[in-house]
Amino acid sequence: MRNTRQKDVIRESLKGADGFVSARSLHEQLEEAGEHIALATVYRQLNAMEEQGLVDTVRMNGQQLFRLCGDDSHHHHLVCVSCGRTVQIDPPSEQWLRKVADSHGFTIESHTLEVFGLCAECRERQATSSDADEADQAD
Repeated sequence: MRNTRQKDVIRESLKGADGFVSARSLHEQLEEAGEHIALATVYRQLNAMEEQGLVDTVRMNGQQLFRLCGDDSHHHHLVCVSCGRTVQIDPPSEQWLRKVADSHGFTIESHTLEVFGLCAECRERQATSSDADEADQAD
């Protein structure tokens, strides 16, 4: 895919994003900045950038999210289901993956790995909220 002004604008917008963003929210940011790029074009550009390894992508709550890729190596993510914070993690070994696939009669063509859970801050916030709810019920 050739470099286009639209792709450059999308890349610059992703640089300024704090974490993963949806194509729709990126489109809204672009519109607010006076960049009129069709939503379908944003999706198309993001998917092309993913194929080129220029963006990371995760699925969360049924929605595909994108982030400018800061690392050319193969990697995976921990994703907080509450705030969306992501942490890059090392992938499992290729040997382990082949062994698991072989044991089930599979050959690996590709893989992705995202581990979903609560980050420390959200877990703490949830515990504090739960403690406050219990105190209210005790009154």
